Amino acid sequence: MLKINKLRAEHVLDFAAEELKKYLRMMMPECGDIEIAYAPETKDGFRLGLLEDFGLPFEGEDPELDDVIHVDTDTNGGILAGSNPRSVLFSVYRFLRENGCRWLYPGVDGEYVPMRDIEPISYHKLADHRFRGHCNEGAEYQQCMLETIDFYAKQELNVYMLEFRIPFSYYNSYYNHLNNEMNRPPEPVSTQQVLQWKRQCEAEIAKRGLQFHDMGHGWTADPYGMDTSDRRKWRQGTIKLPEECRKYIALRNGVRELYRSDPQWTNPCMSQPIVRSIMADAVVAYAKNHQNVDFLHVWLADGTRNHCECEECVKMRPSDWYMMIMNEIDEKLEKEGLQTRIVFIAYVDTLWGPEKIAIKNPKRFSLLYAPITRSYCFSFREDSVLPEPIPYERNAWKRPGSAEENQALLNGWFDLWKGDNFCYEYHFWRHQVRDPGGLYIARRIYEDIRALKYMNLRGIVEDGSQRSFFPNGFAIYIYAETLMNRDCDFEAVKEDYFSHIYGEDWQTAVRLLERIGQTFDYEFTSGQKSKNPEISKYYDPDRVEQLESIRELAALERSLVAKHMAMPDRPKTVSWRLLGYHATYIELFAEMLIAKAKGHDFEAKE
Repeated sequence: MLKINKLRAEHVLDFAAEELKKYLRMMMPECGDIEIAYAPETKDGFRLGLLEDFGLPFEGEDPELDDVIHVDTDTNGGILAGSNPRSVLFSVYRFLRENGCRWLYPGVDGEYVPMRDIEPISYHKLADHRFRGHCNEGAEYQQCMLETIDFYAKQELNVYMLEFRIPFSYYNSYYNHLNNEMNRPPEPVSTQQVLQWKRQCEAEIAKRGLQFHDMGHGWTADPYGMDTSDRRKWRQGTIKLPEECRKYIALRNGVRELYRSDPQWTNPCMSQPIVRSIMADAVVAYAKNHQNVDFLHVWLADGTRNHCECEECVKMRPSDWYMMIMNEIDEKLEKEGLQTRIVFIAYVDTLWGPEKIAIKNPKRFSLLYAPITRSYCFSFREDSVLPEPIPYERNAWKRPGSAEENQALLNGWFDLWKGDNFCYEYHFWRHQVRDPGGLYIARRIYEDIRALKYMNLRGIVEDGSQRSFFPNGFAIYIYAETLMNRDCDFEAVKEDYFSHIYGEDWQTAVRLLERIGQTFDYEFTSGQKSKNPEISKYYDPDRVEQLESIRELAALERSLVAKHMAMPDRPKTVSWRLLGYHATYIELFAEMLIAKAKGHDFEAKE
């Protein structure tokens, strides 16, 4: 009888043992029960522990942050080890994966578990990137959140971030069905409910030992008395700017007013010592009360070109004032004896690094590079020739669009910043929607990740939808695999994924998806090929015939689906049927773009 023995009492190892037992019993339904025990001295069965428990070396820099997966097993058990508890969980999933298991989508419909005897496995890998993860974004519902936390851990992604103190706007967008009220009646949720759901997500993140990254935006509003838990009320004018808060916010065009009626989009007047102190105190209070947070993100406002123009603020770049706040946060955290790691962000106005102020204690901090203005028609590359950085002009800077322009600005940060760096990317935000075939954005992700080592970046956290699996999840799959192993072969991973979701006819399905993507043309759907941008970013009457051919491709898709309605395992049945919905989707998407290409914008909007 198989046994699972834990070499140390640790809650993530408890979960890892239960996961191993569950999938072994699914693989071998007649293997009998599998005993789990705490047995640090044992030499038999599956043994779960840290590298040090087995006398194995650690080749990374920080065992808490750097994941090493070690598998050395035979048919009766063996070593499943890692550099930290979550790496032990990853070693369990890697062992199962090497024995044929696949997790292809979130939830049970995405699980492929073969019925077979286990085989000996030898595997050892230090993850090529320290930060590999996802941040919530878009219209969220709780079951999807819980399933993606579980799914991403199975993909060996080690970071999950929950943005905002209370991510009410994301949940409200889904449950109130704000753009779909005719088909789905609103299901109102409260801020209290969403806060409870956030804590539930935190518990699931902790169960797997993932790095928990928290917050982001909000520090420019809530500490000063502007509650942003329900941003909708501010934008609707239900909540007005309290007069006592006005003195804290940025002076623009001679007045201190909210930017777009939203405190979350409004920057503070950072040259005021009291403004910096209030924010620093709020960060320290949050860190003290939320010591489960591994990395606390302290970002400025979400708006662009909206920094203070008072006579003091204009004396330095926003990034310099921002670094002053970071230093004050560090001093106050030190006084409280808190080891909380802080993440600051190079984003919109702060893509331009500081010129005068450096962080005094870089060990506490990480730089998050967020190139939201970049074009996804091109990848970051090792051999890029970088231009001179775009000059910074307060509230009037030119948008850096190309990968090279963005990379040149990133390099400017390294004059005064020598600490840890990682990337905050947007492939799964709106950009994936512009690629209905899904293969173009997957290739872009793969190339972007391979360029990280040349950009002095140690990984990515993706800002994007949790529902990034239509018509399939290959983009997430290649994302996770390349972050773990940057030298993985794109075509080999593609074959592995698609053969598991479509079976023997996977190549036929992939070729059709590639044709669909080419017909839509990512550069066109990104607004880069308009014949007259003054009419529309999508104006191109000559493209109408090409877009009309989508109807033929949708018909081909339906004919393929009809032949694969009942497949031998659940993921394949689900995947083929998803293509049936996808056929309808691409027809409707093409119909809208045809109207745009003709210049019929009202018809396109309808």
